Amino acid sequence: MFKIVVTTAALLCGGLLAGCQPGGAAGPEWRPGDAPRVMAASDIEAGRYIVATSGCNDCHTPLYARTGGAQPAEAEWLKGSPEPHTGPWGTSYGKNLRLTVAENTEDQWVQLLTTGSSMPPMPWPSVRNMSDYDKRAIYRYIKSLPGDRGQPAPAPLPPGVTPPGPPAR
Repeated sequence: MFKIVVTTAALLCGGLLAGCQPGGAAGPEWRPGDAPRVMAASDIEAGRYIVATSGCNDCHTPLYARTGGAQPAEAEWLKGSPEPHTGPWGTSYGKNLRLTVAENTEDQWVQLLTTGSSMPPMPWPSVRNMSDYDKRAIYRYIKSLPGDRGQPAPAPLPPGVTPPGPPAR
């Protein structure tokens, strides 16, 4: 009796979840057993959601974290940041992801996010565990951003080297 109840409940939940997942513009239909992924009206909207909720802008967009996301406009997102992140590793800066995307194919981007490593505070363990679909959605979102791509972020500094003062604005 217990096995039947569990099996019936599992089938019911799986069927309900599968029925709630849109297909079409958001990519291939999700099925139980597939890797979890963000579902949205389009892959670009899924990528925007991931960027907006995963803290990408906190490091990769100047002034974003300091203003609670009030600045800058989305057209400025992910252009890299001259704001230093200093710790025992030295000093790192949020890379310009628009330039990174421009220099890589979508498959190369997925590979980079699957095998990447760099200085903190980049959360590589979390990024590596994203589904390939979500990695592709981020790539497509970044590719869709309007405006210029910006400039490279400053190079990292070794431990003991003090970063320069803030850039003139």
